[in-house]
Amino acid sequence: MDNPDTWRILPPMTHDSDILIIGGGLNGPALALALARAGLSVTVIDALPKATRELSDFDGRSYALALASTRLLDHLGIWDRVAQNSQPMLEIKVTDGRAGDGPAPWMLHFDHAEIEEGPMGYMLEDRHLRLALLNAMEEEPRITQVNADSVVDQCTAPDHAAVTLASGRRITGRVLVGCDGRASGTARRAGIRRTGWNYGQTAIVCAVSHEKPHGGIAHQFFMPHGPLAILPLPDNRSSIVWSETTARADRIMTMEADDFLDALRPAFGSFLGEIALEGQRFAYPLRLTLASAFVADRLALVGDAAHGMHPIAGQGLNAGMRDVAALAEVLTEARARGEDIASAQVLARYQKWRRFDTAALALATDSFNRLFSNDNPLLRPIRDLGMGAVNAVPGLRRGFIREAAGLTGDLPRSMRG
Repeated sequence: MDNPDTWRILPPMTHDSDILIIGGGLNGPALALALARAGLSVTVIDALPKATRELSDFDGRSYALALASTRLLDHLGIWDRVAQNSQPMLEIKVTDGRAGDGPAPWMLHFDHAEIEEGPMGYMLEDRHLRLALLNAMEEEPRITQVNADSVVDQCTAPDHAAVTLASGRRITGRVLVGCDGRASGTARRAGIRRTGWNYGQTAIVCAVSHEKPHGGIAHQFFMPHGPLAILPLPDNRSSIVWSETTARADRIMTMEADDFLDALRPAFGSFLGEIALEGQRFAYPLRLTLASAFVADRLALVGDAAHGMHPIAGQGLNAGMRDVAALAEVLTEARARGEDIASAQVLARYQKWRRFDTAALALATDSFNRLFSNDNPLLRPIRDLGMGAVNAVPGLRRGFIREAAGLTGDLPRSMRG
């Protein structure tokens, strides 16, 4: 039996923050704000310098935010900061086609007037959303930002999680959250494997100005080499997400602006008049990637760190925002009940909520891409008739509209409006 004289009471472990978030892109700051507003302290670690995140010139990048995502941003106090710079998506037109031939006669046509909630979503430039999130974090006393420093090691113990930074600094917390993208170092260091495959496609992302107004209509053209999305921005501008074979995309990205537009026009068409390039061009190799687990010991993955999917339905950021809302709700409810927010039981609730949904969405986008990204003469009439059939059934069509607006499934409370 131990000698009572040798007993000692150890003080409880003190943490730098309740939550450590690795990644300062969009999901990381949104999650930090959601948790801080619920009373938790948060440290956000961003490898990029703060000045890089604050660049305010339009660079061509924009996001299609589903209505449910804008509700989350409203809940976080962000939407009022950016709404005046957004463009409502009032209609979505989905067609099959070939470059130079125009769209097929059958199409899917979604009109926001068929649902009661309002526009299906909004287009918002990256510069406006990113800066609004950064400014909101600056104003939140429960959030600590660490910029221009990267995580080189992480570990968990029975009473804490800890990260070591390249600068040598060590930071501790109760829960570690990886919001660090598809090549997530957080997941890799935790031993979480990934499954997936390359599509042999690259998404070219840019913006164009055009002569004619877009009317708030988003277009998705399914071309043999990959889909082309034309998404409305404020004024006579549109965001372009052009999926091409990687070999052709590599050639297109080396072209001067005029040659690039000449390559785009046959797919884009002339329905908006003359077009001109706005901002920069970006290229993103396309790959399906799913983490084998969304949680580990005192750890959770959010957004692309957990799942990366084809941009065919523009749901990448929206899926990440659902992760943010779900994890924030799980942790804050557990805290309110007096539970250990880092326990395996609590984190398992987040995984159960989000893993099946994101896997189903990723596989659906994969299937659509495989079905439409070809010029098979047998498949083309079948898929065109299928779109026409869906479009002709009001109940089915409204279901797709609600799906596009992010209003289906088990929504977190902050996304219900």
